[in-house]
Amino acid sequence: MEPTSSKSSIAIPLAIVFGFGLIALAIYFSGIGKTAPAATGNVPTQPAVAETKIRPVDGSDNIKGNPNAPILVVEYSDYDCPFCKSFHETMNQIMNEYGVDGKIAWVYRQFPISQLHPNSPRISEAALCVGDVAGNDAFWKFSDQIFQERSINEATNITKLPEYAVTAGADKAAFMSCLESGKMKEEVTASYNEAVAAGIQGTPHSFVLVGNQQAPIEGAQPYEVVKQIVENLLGQLEGTTQTN
Repeated sequence: MEPTSSKSSIAIPLAIVFGFGLIALAIYFSGIGKTAPAATGNVPTQPAVAETKIRPVDGSDNIKGNPNAPILVVEYSDYDCPFCKSFHETMNQIMNEYGVDGKIAWVYRQFPISQLHPNSPRISEAALCVGDVAGNDAFWKFSDQIFQERSINEATNITKLPEYAVTAGADKAAFMSCLESGKMKEEVTASYNEAVAAGIQGTPHSFVLVGNQQAPIEGAQPYEVVKQIVENLLGQLEGTTQTN
């Protein structure tokens, strides 16, 4: 999302750089877990302060909330990851509090780690098929079901994917045709490769985007941490928080 050309909007990204640095440091030292695809671990050797750049949010993304919100949270996630289930609940709380006023939007991108969760790529394809068949709202309803219908360390029952799709609003025949055709396999693979190229090593891994600035949120940060991030950024955007 590009900032507008006014002088005040250009100043906003510059003002939040310092705040983003503090956010990255605070999250690094908090040590909240995430699922890592390799045995080498998931903790960076030093705090990353918006070093990684992910692609901008565009019309191909599944977005919950106002696409033009001043704050975007872009999450790379795995449907069978236990930490992702926790973070999904956190983000739903955040959206219930800040999304209704258009202050924040949530973008879900696919990063299925098949080494740990063999069925995750299939679930990702199913989610994208639901979105393709029934629209963005159905995608989010389907995603909510996937996380809600399993316990924290339980794998998704993939035999229920058609049931979840119908409940979310998709036509069953159209959904099954999409899924069995492998239509979304290339898109899931592209999203996975994009995450790897960005240096993402585990799930969930998210980025806060404000204007052309980005800062990472690593792991399943709890509601209180994400809320503080949002409050700090809103304070800076609205001019109620000092940055020096």
